[in-house]
Amino acid sequence: MNRSSLNFCFCILVLLLASCNSKTKPQNNKSQTKPNIIYILADDLGYGELGAYGQTKIETPNIDALAKRGMLFTQHYSGAPVCAPARSVLLTGQHLGHTPIRGNDEWRERGEVWSYKAMLKDSTLEGQRPLPKKTVTIAKLLKKTGYKTGIIGKWGLGAPHTESIPTKMGFDYFFGYNCQRIAHTYSPVHLYENENKYHLNNDTIAPHTGLVKGEDPYDLKSYDKYNQPEYASTVLFEKLIRYVEKNKNDPFFLYWASPIPHVALQAPKKWVDYYVKKYGDEEPHYNKPDKSVNYFPTRYPRATYAAMISYLDENIGKLVYLFKR
Repeated sequence: MNRSSLNFCFCILVLLLASCNSKTKPQNNKSQTKPNIIYILADDLGYGELGAYGQTKIETPNIDALAKRGMLFTQHYSGAPVCAPARSVLLTGQHLGHTPIRGNDEWRERGEVWSYKAMLKDSTLEGQRPLPKKTVTIAKLLKKTGYKTGIIGKWGLGAPHTESIPTKMGFDYFFGYNCQRIAHTYSPVHLYENENKYHLNNDTIAPHTGLVKGEDPYDLKSYDKYNQPEYASTVLFEKLIRYVEKNKNDPFFLYWASPIPHVALQAPKKWVDYYVKKYGDEEPHYNKPDKSVNYFPTRYPRATYAAMISYLDENIGKLVYLFKR
């Protein structure tokens, strides 16, 4: 994360959802119900981009409804302005002076860590510098009290083949991106399920790939290669729903570390088309002469960014509905 100071704030949503069948063992002849906890962290989402905080151009009706029925946390700050240390603060409960990870440390001494293709060939180049093995996390503490624990989304706190992957840091289940750099694309070749690669039906289009010479930045066909078959956030949400349904009869803690709306600007066509119709035409974002492209080029950057947020909001609505059935 490296955008404006406003957007250094994460949007943090907490859902406390009591499962009618989630009960602890009797204590003093009384049965106590434990709520299911779903913690939603939206990567790089500024609070001003939500209707509940005054946004009028991007539609977030489901998040707004949660805010209306619940509470607004106006002093719930990100622990750091960039990804890895912010997540370390969140999971350890320690402030930035004490938490082990204090920056986006890409652990460069391993080799070509910024080469997407090199990481695909050698998984030891993936991921960030790890948390110490004995780090206490909220997931470890909740496990001790009888919770099942899961994370769906982006990890960024320890590379594969280290002791600092989700399943060794207190989480029973992990599905998503291990590495923040691979999360620079929503069409990766693979994600991870627990400790194993989960391959997607996508071609190898490395982040920061721009338009080639001669391609028209105003022609939608120039962007076809960036529209791969499997959109990572859709796959993530499908796994999230399965996790909830599988564990609905037990108390669980689910950390939904959504990569949306962190760039790259990539979103489902349905939502992009919706905002193009709403906003009208705009200038494309692409690699100008003598300049590199940031993440990926896109024909409709503002519409696509709004589309990402509304797509996340749509999925949050589906999750809430699941608990209402």
